[in-house]
Amino acid sequence: MAGVLIGASLWGLSGTAAQQLMQGYGVTPHWLVTTRMLVAGLLLLATARLLGARDGLGPWRDPASRWQLVLFALGGLVGVQYSYMASIALGNAATATFLQYLGPAFVTVYEVLRWRRRPRRQEGLALLLATGGTLLLATGGSLDRLAVPAGAVVWGLISALALAFYTLSGAGLLRRWPPALIIGWAMLLGGAAMAVLAPPWHPGPRPVAWDAAAAGLWAFVVLGGTLLAFTLYLASLRHLRPSQTSLLACMEPLAAAASATLWLGVPFTGPMAAGGGAVLAAVLLLSSQSRDEAQGPASSGVPR
Repeated sequence: MAGVLIGASLWGLSGTAAQQLMQGYGVTPHWLVTTRMLVAGLLLLATARLLGARDGLGPWRDPASRWQLVLFALGGLVGVQYSYMASIALGNAATATFLQYLGPAFVTVYEVLRWRRRPRRQEGLALLLATGGTLLLATGGSLDRLAVPAGAVVWGLISALALAFYTLSGAGLLRRWPPALIIGWAMLLGGAAMAVLAPPWHPGPRPVAWDAAAAGLWAFVVLGGTLLAFTLYLASLRHLRPSQTSLLACMEPLAAAASATLWLGVPFTGPMAAGGGAVLAAVLLLSSQSRDEAQGPASSGVPR
């Protein structure tokens, strides 16, 4: 249990560290995503080898897995990573993380539309909670204004859509191949694609006062918030029930909200906290139904 708790907290804290890098040091979301994915991808592939994945090129030798991996990396993982960072850059880590957690609700909407069925009672309640929570997060309880910039809300919702696509497109791959291997290759491929737009040697449009603190923040985003968090999450899955991992994974937005408020002084009002709580309640409802019916991965605790 401690592994998932720490891993989810590291995911949340890395969002706040990324906010400080982008808003305090002028680092662009493009560059941060590029370097994070490239370095984390290489380290995750090495970790996969240590965890017993002997055939590191296996997914590329299988034609079906090969194209699924490309779609998963470029359409799913890059979309999740970039839109999340863009939302943080324009707003803050707390709101961006809560909005991203709407992903399971979008998965439910997709399933309802695809199978042309009415939402079940539990799904309907979860969607109402998700909608109400989003409004509270965006407006802070006042419908005549936004509590965060409109761009941050839009990118946060795009991040949730990308997370839904990422979850659906990667389900088969993560069942057939070791997760560390698939995420590692997806990170490396996505980072290489992003490098075309944001070369690793160009962190921002203006000179960045790169110092030891900035280097430490970047290292934490890559090592703590990606490699270590992912490894702890995977290791804990062997010892915990899915219900426990889903519940503990909710520590990510809580850690992001607490750290952004206490460390960076980001205002997080009571209505916004209520909105975040509504989003988490929706996620837990959908995760509970998914476990009961043995359906696809609607849990928020998807490694990314």
